[in-house]
Amino acid sequence: MIDPSSLGTPFVDDETPLRTTSLAVRGSALASPAAQIAVLEAAGLPEFGGAVRSAGLARIRPWTIDIFQINVGKLCNMTCRHCHVDAGPDRVVENMDRATIDACLRALDLTPAHTVDITGGAPELNPHFRDLVDACVARGKHVIDRCNLTVLLLGRKRDLPAWLADRGVEVVCSLPHHRKPNTDAQRGDGVYERSIEALRRLNAVGYGQGDPARRLTLMHNPAGAFLPGAQGSMEREWKESLARHQGVRFDRLIALNNMPISRYLEWLQSSGNLEMYLQKLTAAFNPAAVSGLMCRNTLSIGWDGSLYDCDFNQMLDLGVASTVRNIRDLDRLGLDALLDRDVVTGPHCYGCTAGAGSGCGGQG
Repeated sequence: MIDPSSLGTPFVDDETPLRTTSLAVRGSALASPAAQIAVLEAAGLPEFGGAVRSAGLARIRPWTIDIFQINVGKLCNMTCRHCHVDAGPDRVVENMDRATIDACLRALDLTPAHTVDITGGAPELNPHFRDLVDACVARGKHVIDRCNLTVLLLGRKRDLPAWLADRGVEVVCSLPHHRKPNTDAQRGDGVYERSIEALRRLNAVGYGQGDPARRLTLMHNPAGAFLPGAQGSMEREWKESLARHQGVRFDRLIALNNMPISRYLEWLQSSGNLEMYLQKLTAAFNPAAVSGLMCRNTLSIGWDGSLYDCDFNQMLDLGVASTVRNIRDLDRLGLDALLDRDVVTGPHCYGCTAGAGSGCGGQG
C-alpha cells in the first residue's frame, strides 16, 4: 500500500471541482495493484488465456511497435470517479523527469513507431510536456495529446490550444457524455461547462473542422456499469447534439469500455455492481477483437521508464515479459529482444475484448 505521507505537496487548482480523492491519498487497499488483481482473480472469471485459445491463438504476441505511448505521470487537476490511473492533484511524485524523457526519445529513434501517444494524468502538467511534443514533431511523428479538457483553462495552459494547433498535434479529449448530468457524475459538478468552454477554444484555432492536421477526437467512457453503444451511431448522435446545443464541433468519437481496475473497480465494489459488470464483460467476449488488441502494436512506457504491453497493465504493475524491462535498456538489448515476448494478460483483459472490442483507439 502507498504511504500517503510520501506523496508530496498536492497540485492546487481551485477552479476545477473534484469528484473524489485518489486511492493513494486515502490509503485505500485498492491503491495496491496486487490488491486489485486479487479482487479480480477472486471473482472466478474464466481464465483469459483459455478465451484467447478459443479465438484460435495459442498466445498473444506483439506484431511491431506502431504506437509509442508515453505516460508522463499521474499528476492531474481532476480526480474522476472512473479513473484507471488513480490520477489526481496529490500524485506529484509520479512525474517523468527530463532524463527519462530523453531516454524515451533515444528509444523512439530505434523503433518503427509512427505515432507518439502522450498520456497521464494530465500530461500537460508535466514540466517537460512541450519539449517532448516539439522533439516528436521534429522527428516527423504523429503526436497525440490525451487531454481532460479542463486543464486547457488553467492560467499557464490557456495558450495550449493554439500551441498544439501550430504543431499539428491530435487532441484526444475525454468527455464522458455529450450531456451535462452524465459528465458531472463522473468528473465533478461544473466540469461539463468547463469542458465545453475548452472545446470552443479548440474549435476557435481550427480543431474539429475536418483538417487532418488539427484533428479533435472525443473519448467516451460510460458513466455506469455497462458497455458503450456502437461507436458509429454514437458519433452521429454526439455531433448533432453538441453542434445544436453547444455550438461545438469535433472530428471523431472513440468509445472505450471502462476497465475494472483502480477507482472504477472501487466504484463497482461500493455500488454493488462488480459481479454483474465482470459477468457482462466475459459474456460479451468477442474472439474477433483479439487480433486487433492494442498490445500487439503499442509499447506503453511508464513515468519511470518501465515498459508495459498496455496502459492498463502499467497501472496493475504488470511489466513486459522481456529482458528489456526499462526504456533505457532498448539501445543495449535491441528491438528484436523486446518484440520476442508473449503479452502479459489477466482477468482485466476481458475489458478490451468485450463487445466491439476496446482500447486506446476506441472500438475495433
